[in-house]
Amino acid sequence: MASSSQKGIVITIPVLVLSVSAAAIFLFFLLSSLSSSPCTCPPSIPDSTFTTTAAVVTGGAVVAEVVDRRISVSRDDIEWVKDQIRANGLHMQDNVLRKGINPRTRAQQLEDLNNFKGISHYEGSEANNHTALPCPGELLVEEHHSNYGEPWAGGRDVFEFLAESSRLTANSHVLEIGCGTLRVGLHFIRYLKPEHFHCLERDELSLMAAFRYELPSQGLLHKRPLIVRGEDMGFAKFGSDVMYDLIYASAVFLHMPDKLVWVGLERLVSRLKPYDGRIFVSHNIKFCSRLGGDECTKRLGSLGLEYLGKHTHDSLLFNHYEIWFEFRRSKA
Repeated sequence: MASSSQKGIVITIPVLVLSVSAAAIFLFFLLSSLSSSPCTCPPSIPDSTFTTTAAVVTGGAVVAEVVDRRISVSRDDIEWVKDQIRANGLHMQDNVLRKGINPRTRAQQLEDLNNFKGISHYEGSEANNHTALPCPGELLVEEHHSNYGEPWAGGRDVFEFLAESSRLTANSHVLEIGCGTLRVGLHFIRYLKPEHFHCLERDELSLMAAFRYELPSQGLLHKRPLIVRGEDMGFAKFGSDVMYDLIYASAVFLHMPDKLVWVGLERLVSRLKPYDGRIFVSHNIKFCSRLGGDECTKRLGSLGLEYLGKHTHDSLLFNHYEIWFEFRRSKA
């Protein structure tokens, strides 16, 4: 009699042990890879900063990345500088002639420049063949840094206050009325995208300083700021399609007739972004307050502007503060 046999799969003990071990190892590596993956949650940002979100391509995928847009220095920055000064044992010494350092006045520098033209210079017909942007001696010794009555460093203070108060990003558009020799404007030009900084300036010497010294010396020619000469609050050359995030006038309206200031505001209000855009005016707003409180408010309202308040901003580097008055466009 033929014996019947059952067909089946026989798993020996060693094979079972190996299978379980392999599964455990795979599970271990899977959990490890998941736990070590970077968190996609945005990092916490201090209250004193503001952020923008940039699209970054990572491994073929577009990932949203929070970019810290802090502009002003932090307390940690200031303490770091103080620590470095202490660690190096630095003390301010008298500004006297010493080897390798020549503390000449600007007048002495200009005299030497005119008499000797520097250590090595081209003579005769060669003199004009090697300088791409010939610059007047008065600008080379930076006399224009003293034209506006305050330390040149004050420009950074103004930039920090205005940029952070307006929550600017590199993509913002900024118009300065009276940018002078770019004491403030240089910082905006460096921060903003090319062609996003505009300025109306009346003084020819200041414009020459901007174009022939400051922009080339700071490596900012590629930013192509639009700087226009004019004194009648005419903004036609800036085009009609630009909407500004910030318009500011630093101590400029003080020297203009009230009537011309109002003409400028009337022309500019339609170029300011509604609600989010800001106008800042420094020192005082006598063009408005001289009308009387109610009349001033009515006139601003007729233009679609709203007064938001007065700000006091301290300087980082010298014992000084500036007063700024803030406005916004209250109608779309």
